[in-house]
Amino acid sequence: MANKLKIAVNWAASCGGCDVSLLDIEEPLLELAGMVDFVYWPVAMDFKKEDFLALPDDSIDFGLFNGAVRTSDHQEFARAFRSRCKALVAYGSCACYGGIPGLANLHDRDTIFDTAYQTTQSTENPDRIRPQTECSNNGNTLTLPAFFDIVSSLPQTVKTDILLPGCPPPTERILDLVKLVRQFESSGRLPPPGTVIAENKALCDSCPRNESRVKGRMSAIKRPHETAIDPQDCFLNQGIICMGIATRGGCGYSCIEANMPCRGCFGPTADMLDPGAEALSAIGSIAGEANENDVAAHQMKKAVRSVRDPVGTFYRYTLPSAFLNRAVKDVPGKEKP
Repeated sequence: MANKLKIAVNWAASCGGCDVSLLDIEEPLLELAGMVDFVYWPVAMDFKKEDFLALPDDSIDFGLFNGAVRTSDHQEFARAFRSRCKALVAYGSCACYGGIPGLANLHDRDTIFDTAYQTTQSTENPDRIRPQTECSNNGNTLTLPAFFDIVSSLPQTVKTDILLPGCPPPTERILDLVKLVRQFESSGRLPPPGTVIAENKALCDSCPRNESRVKGRMSAIKRPHETAIDPQDCFLNQGIICMGIATRGGCGYSCIEANMPCRGCFGPTADMLDPGAEALSAIGSIAGEANENDVAAHQMKKAVRSVRDPVGTFYRYTLPSAFLNRAVKDVPGKEKP
């Protein structure tokens, strides 16, 4: 096919599952390969950074950027993808919302380096060697990527046209993206900027268990391994926190069908301001005994206080995109800005 569409794929702060998910679509990948040229996909083919940066602006049709922005190298690639791609896709939850790497925003860079290079039991580093931003090579000073103090999503870094959430995106939604590529190939039309390839209703709306929606209060909050889960009943009825109340549908219910609660990887619907806060508010309204007004405060709050790792529970994938998206600590002797 002459004048194939051009696609570039980049991997930033993520686990690599998003790259593998492209292969999981199986036969449609062959159709895609017949329709496009992959001009940059270093995890799959031998491309170099210099090859990509040498490409002119607007020379790539679709850029699939997976992973959060953690370093200056990630930021450079995000900006380079934006200038060279007609349509920039945030591919996967890390790119869309910050993802699990975004939980590092609970700590600053120095604390992270202390843990990784100094304080763990298995670490031997008497010289306290840490990542540097410069190094010397044969008398030449080389600039190395800087490790930012905060993790950001792709839309927080550059304008992003399409969001494809999921950890990783499920095959059905990847095929929806393939349809958009096919549509662009035939008509030159792109969807409206900011399009999210997912449902715009919460997962609860179409959950296979929605016939048994919350019937009462959560007298106690349990983790999945602490109870025998009824595969037919709503998780909330069983005292298990499920993020389906504040997460887009469209994932295919893979967690639900495996008898595990939703963890929130599809992010918020368009009407939600902060999915973690909304889920926390909803859970807080039903957690505890029904007669909580007649018991002491510490008993009334017992269920809510039993939630282990609230940030990891309610903001597992969305902390960098939340209103309060990082922890801040006071430094003695340092003035607050």
